[in-house]
Amino acid sequence: MIYLDNNATTAIDPRVAEVLAREWSAGPANPSSLHWSGRSARARIESAMETMGGFLGTRLDEPGGPRLIFTSGGTESNNLALTGLGEPASDGRLGPIVISRIEHPSVIAAAEAIAAASDRPIRWLDVDPDGVIRLDRLPDLIAGRAADDNNDDNETAASLVSIMSANNETGIIQPIQQVAQICRAAGVPLHVDATQSIGKVPLKLGKWGATAVTFAAHKFHGPTGIGGLWLAGGTKLRPIFHGGEQQLESRPGTEPVALIVAMAEAMRWACLELDQSVLWMRSLRDELESALTMSFPDIVVQGRCQASSATDRLPGTSCLSLVGTDRQAMLMALDMAGIACSSGSACSSGSSPPSHVLIAMDRPEIEIRSALRFSVSKFSTKEEIYRSIERISLSYKRLRR
Repeated sequence: MIYLDNNATTAIDPRVAEVLAREWSAGPANPSSLHWSGRSARARIESAMETMGGFLGTRLDEPGGPRLIFTSGGTESNNLALTGLGEPASDGRLGPIVISRIEHPSVIAAAEAIAAASDRPIRWLDVDPDGVIRLDRLPDLIAGRAADDNNDDNETAASLVSIMSANNETGIIQPIQQVAQICRAAGVPLHVDATQSIGKVPLKLGKWGATAVTFAAHKFHGPTGIGGLWLAGGTKLRPIFHGGEQQLESRPGTEPVALIVAMAEAMRWACLELDQSVLWMRSLRDELESALTMSFPDIVVQGRCQASSATDRLPGTSCLSLVGTDRQAMLMALDMAGIACSSGSACSSGSSPPSHVLIAMDRPEIEIRSALRFSVSKFSTKEEIYRSIERISLSYKRLRR
């Protein structure tokens, strides 16, 4: 099997697996306990936080400064941010939530659940044909001057903005620093889903200016079941879990020491090897795209097909519309041929709905129904890409006929 679905999850780095095994072999570790074992576990968590803070460009050891909440992964972090961020107005009501139309299902579903359970509507930020958010429309959406939902009070300012740093399907990188400037000027918190960014683009949270940032270890060759929600200093957060004093009651429950230490190790290698990993992944992606589009001019590379061929994308992500085929049939054919890819987000591909991302980009139906995502990692090889080109070509020829 050639694994080209690294945006869904990555193989654990062998160096990280060694750390994880060592931690699990060290014996019981409850960092809330006051005895030696508990103090040792707490010290290892603090060391891991210091490591991650250094590579993320943020201080996590200052009283009242930024802090990091450990969660079970990206989905929980996103739900915690959307549920817990935003200050009520003078009447005690929370304002609308602004999200883009290309957000991950865990952001969209959380916002829709909040809207259904309360008088807190969603305001949708559109994207251009390349999948870049319409930055010029954001100020009006925040202020309520451009709200088009019948249930929206156009005079109510938004209480939260949530925009992903890079799209999980197309790899398109979003202008987060400009978004943060707009949000700061409007006095509204900004949550960023950065799940796809660590290990693929330079990431310094102090420069972003966001209020909260989500990430998950298994996206950068760490273990599954552990993620983080970074919060800027002074940020108030309403918890969604109750029953313990861990993590300042923001996310109670015994911290998984081994997973936290392993996530820090994965982040360390992801950041230390970033430059060479980016060059390697981009070369493999470009080789795949160039070979297929030269042989089959009908294939469309999403994200560089309209306004600009220079739109910034994640180095390892390629969303290809294999025009003339059905995505599900092609997905199964490639699986039989020994290639693992996907037809959309890993959290929705089981039901295989049409890509909401490509719909938001206003792509033609023929491109939407034939789109597959291929994503490489720093551990992918040229031989795998050459074999993939051959197998994809054979399957495409057969199914297109």
